[in-house]
Amino acid sequence: MTETIQNHNPQTVTETAATNPRLLFVAAIAGVGMVLFMLSMGLNMHQMTNAVIQMGADVTSMAKDMRDMRGRMSTMANSMEQGQAGMSKDFKQVRIGMQSMSGNMNNMSQDMHQLNQNIGSMSERINGMSDNIGEMSGAIIGMSTDINQMNGSMATMNQNMGRMAYDINQFTEPEKLMMPFMR
Repeated sequence: MTETIQNHNPQTVTETAATNPRLLFVAAIAGVGMVLFMLSMGLNMHQMTNAVIQMGADVTSMAKDMRDMRGRMSTMANSMEQGQAGMSKDFKQVRIGMQSMSGNMNNMSQDMHQLNQNIGSMSERINGMSDNIGEMSGAIIGMSTDINQMNGSMATMNQNMGRMAYDINQFTEPEKLMMPFMR
């Protein structure tokens, strides 16, 4: 083989390459490798195409889901708005009831105060009576003290009712609670 290459005869080199079995074997291996490479690349391209098609289907499905979700959120927003309007009306009724109850409590407190004064006056008159009535007088004084204490409790309750009426009044306008800087 070295002799033919040293002669530099092109016809001899071509004949040697065509008849050399090792060269033919290497060429066949290279051809098979190229076929396997092309087959693998074709399979990969097919899989990538299927993946792109699936991605397109997923994006379409996702867009449909988003449209459906937008519809459900719109329905939910409408329901919340209607619920808030109903709650506002309900709180308005509660506020009116609380104001009425607060006025009634105030009147009751005044009545209790008048009753306390009357019992105190009665207690002073009974103290002037005989020794038999002494025990009764002590009981009335104790009752007067209890009524004074109850009067103080009623006054405190009346103040609390006034505060509750104010708080409930705040609930009739929930936007002030949600956005206090907008007042």
